[in-house]
Amino acid sequence: MSKPKILVARAVFPEVIARLEQHFEVEANQADDSWPKAELIARLQGKDGAFTTGGDRIDAEVLAACPQLKICANMAVGYNNFDLDAMTAAGVLATNAPDVLTETTADFGFALLMATARRITESEHYLRAGRWTKWSYDMFAGSDIHGSTLGVLGMGRIGQGIAKRGAHGFGMKVIYHNRSRLDAALEAECKASYVSKEELLKTADHVVLVLPYSPASHHTIGAAELALMKPSATLVNIARGGIVDDAALAAALRDKRIAAAGLDVFEGEPMVHPDLLAVSNVVLTPHIASASLPTRLAMASLAAANLIAFFNDKRPLTPLNTAVLAIK
Repeated sequence: MSKPKILVARAVFPEVIARLEQHFEVEANQADDSWPKAELIARLQGKDGAFTTGGDRIDAEVLAACPQLKICANMAVGYNNFDLDAMTAAGVLATNAPDVLTETTADFGFALLMATARRITESEHYLRAGRWTKWSYDMFAGSDIHGSTLGVLGMGRIGQGIAKRGAHGFGMKVIYHNRSRLDAALEAECKASYVSKEELLKTADHVVLVLPYSPASHHTIGAAELALMKPSATLVNIARGGIVDDAALAAALRDKRIAAAGLDVFEGEPMVHPDLLAVSNVVLTPHIASASLPTRLAMASLAAANLIAFFNDKRPLTPLNTAVLAIK
């Protein structure tokens, strides 16, 4: 019996490719080319499954052109690259890679918050440019983290991890807003209080965005929301591009209507809005919140495990559109 055929759409760890090759006939993109949609469709011809990353868009057009496709396993917790309704209609299973990146991403979110509040990127650029010639009392004076108010917008596992780091490690007062309120025990564990979105934006010294992207969350933070924040506040986005209106944020930073921002994700990435590149009071990183070697390996391994389990017994570990499994 021949092995199922799969496409690995971006470069991944060689040991993960070797594991997949034990179960599948594998076409792997170890050159790590970024394929346009037409190339992705061409590569998916005759494939039963795909190992995807957040940049590989699987939509109705791709699905219609690839009728043999049965599963797409995302090497990410987010899956806004998947049109889940279209995948379900086509009978194609979607899986993601949750949980394995929670603590690493929370670490990075807090690191980005600290770099933003304490103006680390600005000061390093200043030093590297040879402009540091003397000490002064207000040189790159930023804002405190300890004892301040942390606002977490989106209180899933990563948001809870950031809340715990703030409350337990830095003595921060933690407030949060979420689609649904946490139970009392979990709120106590995070030392977090539920507030409205408006109150969070008005009150927090540091706002961290950790909510999933969907059409409903597009531009959750725009000009109106930025206007609610304190002039001394900072904004950190480790969620998804599109949750923040990047043009509105750049204008608020330029006009010092908020103090600073830290961004790991962007609208239209890998492109970055040029206005963000023109302001100094923003820390910019290239979507690396989960980028520790152990965590990225765990993410790739989970995506591989989902593919293997699906073709072995139709029991993938982390399915998204489970209705598909009922009709397989």
